[in-house]
Amino acid sequence: MATAAVVGITQRQLDYWAHTGLVEPSVTLGASVQHARYSFRDVLLLKVIKRLLDAGVSLPQIRTVIVHLKERPTNALRETTLVSDGQSVYEATSPDEVIELLQNGRATFGIALGRLLREVEQELN
Repeated sequence: MATAAVVGITQRQLDYWAHTGLVEPSVTLGASVQHARYSFRDVLLLKVIKRLLDAGVSLPQIRTVIVHLKERPTNALRETTLVSDGQSVYEATSPDEVIELLQNGRATFGIALGRLLREVEQELN
């Protein structure tokens, strides 16, 4: 299945995100850029972008989130939940942090990255 279809976006949108450096294919096969492929982690980040966009988070805010997530090891993301009020995005690494953000009115939705990781694993297998 094509990466764009797995993520739920158009090929044009995927190409735009790569062109602007939001998420570029990180696996190269041979010397040609035409043979570049998206890694598992790339697909995960693309799905995060799609979910945040669908929730109304701005692209500049999403860029900040993606830069931060790129710095984290994939295993650390299993315990991470992104929580947002539609404008700002917060990272929670425990259920207590999620509850605190909810109680403080800073959360209207969340993305459990561990669940998203399992979803990507199933879709790519």
